[in-house]
Amino acid sequence: MDTSPPNVADTGPLSDRQATRPRPLPSALAAVLVFLSSGAVLVLETASLRLVGPYIGVTLQVTSSVIGVALAAIAYGAWLGGWIADRRDPRPLLAPALVLAGIATAVTLPLVRYAGEVLRGGATAGILLLTALAVFLPAALLSAVTPMVVKLQLGDLRRTGQVVGRLSSIGTLGGITATLGTGFVLVAALPSTAIMVGLAVLLGLTGLALGVYLHRQNRTEVPGRPRVRAAAAVLGLVGAGLSAVAPNPCDVETAYHCARVVTDPDRPTGRLLLLNSAQHSYVDLADPTHLEFAYTQWIGAVADVLAPPGARLDALHLGGGGFTVPRYLTATRPGTDNLVYEIDGELVKLVQRELAVPTGPQLRPVVGDARMLVAARPDDSADLVVGDAFGHLVVPWHLATREMAAQVRRVVRPGGIYAQNVIDYPPLRFIRAELATVAAEFAHVALVTGKDALTESQGANFVIVASDQPLPIAALTDRLAAVTDEPTMVLSGAALDEFVDDALVLTDEYAPVDQLLATTS
Repeated sequence: MDTSPPNVADTGPLSDRQATRPRPLPSALAAVLVFLSSGAVLVLETASLRLVGPYIGVTLQVTSSVIGVALAAIAYGAWLGGWIADRRDPRPLLAPALVLAGIATAVTLPLVRYAGEVLRGGATAGILLLTALAVFLPAALLSAVTPMVVKLQLGDLRRTGQVVGRLSSIGTLGGITATLGTGFVLVAALPSTAIMVGLAVLLGLTGLALGVYLHRQNRTEVPGRPRVRAAAAVLGLVGAGLSAVAPNPCDVETAYHCARVVTDPDRPTGRLLLLNSAQHSYVDLADPTHLEFAYTQWIGAVADVLAPPGARLDALHLGGGGFTVPRYLTATRPGTDNLVYEIDGELVKLVQRELAVPTGPQLRPVVGDARMLVAARPDDSADLVVGDAFGHLVVPWHLATREMAAQVRRVVRPGGIYAQNVIDYPPLRFIRAELATVAAEFAHVALVTGKDALTESQGANFVIVASDQPLPIAALTDRLAAVTDEPTMVLSGAALDEFVDDALVLTDEYAPVDQLLATTS
């Protein structure tokens, strides 16, 4: 006699089991739903960085917040989907979940853009709130799909591991495909509006098609009563309409920036380049010698005292932006070779079109990562290296390390100068660390900044000046007094050593740039 306990899944009358156990979905359909829903979450996560960037920047904190909010949405969505699937037949819930996720995605775009105008800046609460608005709701709805699909496919407990493992791997493949596809293709080819609206339409149409299919195959009610379906349609149309009229801070969305060029109302030929809504560069179309921002005046003064007036230089620029300093050198030192390393090719096209950058033999942009390009440059090949590369308002960490400074020192000729623009905020931990880092490679270092920058409560620009030979401090001080619009100081020698104190030297192994920049109360 067989005394083994009965399989729980096989207990009860056959008719009862058939009545209570939902029919599994076709394997191919289950795979498509899991692949799509998991992939859509990663599209949302990647695209949301572009949505929030113009308002709160693209820093390590912002990236971490997006990842954290997305993971929270996945966790809560998966838990909620599983909880519901154990209490109701998941079949009629799948289509509404996709449709609602599409509506939530459509509404996300205007929601972030309107809220972003209010939450501008880098405050932690603002970062968390805006990233939550961008990601959480649609990602949670999409994450509920997989556990419902899994529940439907678990008709035989002997195949539980196989079913869960298969669908889990398909979901992971969907996420990988979406991440690579968005990062390498969609972001480069489409603006954020097109990505978000396209995803919303895809999810909505998939949900509607799924509802019709399930109704025909299983003779179940098409999900949602007429009023509910009408309300969903209205919400979708409202979201699409708001997306069309929501304020867009970008003229052009590149792979790295939300870029915009505006005319200076006080100077008809003046143009301001905004990157992620931050003032990045100022160019006077009629006067390339006009330097509007203080830090460009400081770098211009460094170039002015580096060699006799009018003498040509071999200048290397790490970061192009509006090409303000290269234009200045081209105008003041005819024959100067300005080689500009700019990672954002679309930005180069924008400034060539909108700012009339005179590219040619004396001003040559090269698209690529400055760290890689500097490493390939010959020794002793530049008289002046200008470091002005930023990701939003932060120097990319790999351009701020001792290893990078060593590469720059290798490239700078004897007697040449490295001038690096840095932005920092009280308590000024990053500029101290960057000074210590540059001083670890260059024998002579000075700091140019505003008169009150070391004591004021807001952020400020600093220009680090470094060379392997004594710097012309007196000549630089005199030149700064002649060309700058605000009181400026040059810190060097013992005063600079006292300011730097025992600051951390940044290396490729340890360079917590974003953390050093974080303000403390």
